[in-house]
Amino acid sequence: MRGGVALSPLAQDSSQRKRAFAYGALIFAGVGIIGLLQAVTPLGAMHWLYILQRLYYLPIVVAGIYLGLRLSLATASLAGTFFLVGTPAIWNVSPVDALDQLLEVAVFLLVGFITGFLSDIQKRKETELRRATQELTSVYTQLQANFEGMKRAERLSALGQLSAGLAHEIRNPLASIEGAAVVVQREKHSVERREEFLDIIQKECRRLERLLSNFLDFAKPRPPQLTMADVDQLFDSVVALVGHGKDSGHLHFLKHVPPGLPPLECDCEQLKQVLLNLTMNAAQATPAGGTILLTAEQRQAQLNLDVSDQGRGIETNNLDRIFDPFFTTKEQGTGLGLAVAHQIVAQHGGSLTVSRNSPQGATFRISLPFRAAR
Repeated sequence: MRGGVALSPLAQDSSQRKRAFAYGALIFAGVGIIGLLQAVTPLGAMHWLYILQRLYYLPIVVAGIYLGLRLSLATASLAGTFFLVGTPAIWNVSPVDALDQLLEVAVFLLVGFITGFLSDIQKRKETELRRATQELTSVYTQLQANFEGMKRAERLSALGQLSAGLAHEIRNPLASIEGAAVVVQREKHSVERREEFLDIIQKECRRLERLLSNFLDFAKPRPPQLTMADVDQLFDSVVALVGHGKDSGHLHFLKHVPPGLPPLECDCEQLKQVLLNLTMNAAQATPAGGTILLTAEQRQAQLNLDVSDQGRGIETNNLDRIFDPFFTTKEQGTGLGLAVAHQIVAQHGGSLTVSRNSPQGATFRISLPFRAAR
């Protein structure tokens, strides 16, 4: 990549050929310079001749590393030629010395072959690695595109489910309002009957308002405003609110908070909303005379808040759907209460889970990171 723009394969090949040509010219020139120095060095300076003859290995090795097997052999052959020609008295020495000179040239060729051969192996591995990297990059890019498409499809599917659920929940109150309004408008009834139908209209309007408020809380939740809250007092306020309900008069509310539990950093109003929703659900599920237990338990950096009831429990096939928007088993439920509660807890960095009790009932657990007062 040059200047932030990737070069095409053709441009890369052309650049590599130019670079190889430049390296080859420099290496061959180096061999020629060594051969010239050897030729002009007098035979009496054997020490310098020996050093110059050893210098031939340098361009051979460089050629093998950067130019590969063929050019390293060519460099070795050229170096051997200059080595022999640059020693005028080579053919006038003894056969043993002449054999040594020829063996030196053979060593040039051997060094060139080994260096170039190993370099070619390394280059092939680099090429394969580069090709594999490019293929992996292409596959990764394709996977990213597919993943983004799946996320968009998932968002659209969730939006479709929310829209369908909202439309379904709105349709029934609207039908009741329309029916009551038509009856009031077209037929003559006593004042009591008219008030009955007007009460239906008012009741369904409140139901619609509650549904839309819950939906807005789910669609655009308010970010938590963290303060320090006393868990024991939080339980007391929730029990006081639920205990005054018309369906809670024959229930027993118990709470268990460890002594000395430090205050919890949370959005007090939102956490109270979650606990109130869970406790009201528990009160509606528990038969008269039953017990609802609110428990706080600290486990290192986590605080668990449990709401347990003695109702019929939750069907096994509904456990995975209990927090889905608009899923409800109640006739008058909107199916958004638990979804909103789940989202509030998630915004606090925690989790909301449910489990079946033995022999009956269910337990909803709020698990929060325990950020105690400092």
